[in-house]
Amino acid sequence: MIIKALTLIGGMFGAIIASQLPEFTQQYIQRLGGQVEALAVVIADFDRSAGRAEMSRDEALASMGGSVFMENRRLDMRRTIDRHIRLSADQVALRTATPLQRLTMPNRLTDTDLARATWADFVPAMPLSIAGMISGFVGFLGGYLAVGAVLRVLLWPLRRRGKKEKGLTFTS
Repeated sequence: MIIKALTLIGGMFGAIIASQLPEFTQQYIQRLGGQVEALAVVIADFDRSAGRAEMSRDEALASMGGSVFMENRRLDMRRTIDRHIRLSADQVALRTATPLQRLTMPNRLTDTDLARATWADFVPAMPLSIAGMISGFVGFLGGYLAVGAVLRVLLWPLRRRGKKEKGLTFTS
């Protein structure tokens, strides 16, 4: 009886946790959009400066050197451009996916700074969407099975000893 109650509690806890994934993903996508826009502004400004000097982006980046500061600035711009490319691809993939498809795309939530900022402001929400309900159900099953398995392993020695004490052992 206690094992069933504990596994049910584990299932409910799993459902509560897993049902928040669609809401977290939605808030991450909102922040992702802001980051992509902000990075695009920085890159466009750099490209305009390069254009005024009659250089392409790559030529402008290559010309940055001669001092520690300029070398550091060139590396910063390369990282900014690379991050913009990566985040833009994640944004397109997440925005074009259905809420259910997003559940299978944790690889698109990989920007740690963005994930930390999203988590810092994250407010749990009641899962009223189909994706939230499916996540909750999967979380319930996972929690129920995990707690049940752990309890069975922990209580296994006690069950075997109890059967031996009651004379239920078999000998040949």
